[in-house]
Amino acid sequence: MRAVGTLATLSLLALPCAQAQEANSGFELRTTLSAEAFGSSDLTEPPRDGDPVTGGFRAMFYPVWKWNDQWSFEGAVQVHSMPYFFDEFQAPGYSVRTDILQAHLNYSRFWKKASVVVRAGMLSSAFGSFLLRYDDMNNALIDKPIAYGYYGGINPLGLAGIQTDATYGKFDFRAQFVNSSPLNRRSVFDRDQYGNWAGGAGYTILQGFRVGASLLRGPYLSRNYPYFFPGEAPPNTLPATGVGVDVSWGRGPWNVYGEWQRFQMDYHAIPTFREQYMYGEVRRVLSPRWYLAARQGAMTSSATSTVRTFEAAVGFRPSPFELVKLGYETDKTVAIQFVTSFRAFSIAR
Repeated sequence: MRAVGTLATLSLLALPCAQAQEANSGFELRTTLSAEAFGSSDLTEPPRDGDPVTGGFRAMFYPVWKWNDQWSFEGAVQVHSMPYFFDEFQAPGYSVRTDILQAHLNYSRFWKKASVVVRAGMLSSAFGSFLLRYDDMNNALIDKPIAYGYYGGINPLGLAGIQTDATYGKFDFRAQFVNSSPLNRRSVFDRDQYGNWAGGAGYTILQGFRVGASLLRGPYLSRNYPYFFPGEAPPNTLPATGVGVDVSWGRGPWNVYGEWQRFQMDYHAIPTFREQYMYGEVRRVLSPRWYLAARQGAMTSSATSTVRTFEAAVGFRPSPFELVKLGYETDKTVAIQFVTSFRAFSIAR
């Protein structure tokens, strides 16, 4: 989806940031609004015990404040109803929550064949590649891949820390140090915050064809974690280790994405836990307005049986700034989503 070196110069804010940088300085606020109706038997299961059909909304706000060619501030704030994401279907009750996905100060330097960007603040995890297209306008399907979620896998919410991105020619690199593991995210107000490292690198083989790898390492347990049992070692002595490989390819009407991730979470009171995630995704543009997309995923672990998912969607673009998706996912979940994006406010100098 992105060209050479995107991991160094783009984040979840890729589209808004690129347009804000057309000016030497200024402020811009871009917005993506989504409305969704969905039906699933999961909505009727305990502890929700709700109606099989309901709906929700999501609003993404992307402020970008640029002082000059080197210094800027970027943010990504998410407001959404619960349930909205498919992994919230069994959570009880209805509510609206606001989350900061990103809020960071940036220092950037660019040369002819290289670039360096340093970010400090609230950051999306540097592990994996899907969070670069977490916005509903960029995600060809409705749900997230099985490797990402609020109740398992890489959490999309922001982590407090610092990150450096760099590019050189066809190579891109990233290194991040944050306050907790994305496998068990802790806010800056929570107990059991322990420094975690994450990072990765990628190489663009051909225009539109990139391969990458990711690593993470650091303590992940907290004392209120469901699997922190009596007699367990102190959380800061039990690290999680993660490795991942990702690939993206785009040519003509085709776009293909894939990721494989493996995690090991150390314990003393119970056996060490291991899990693997993988997914493959393909999108085929049929015309300037229509496309088809599908995603196959699987999760295996040392404690449970294999979980497989499949999602398919048809997308229609009434305009360049609007998108309608009709999707189906495993367990007979059907959803329709309307997405619109626009520049809400802009001051440029």
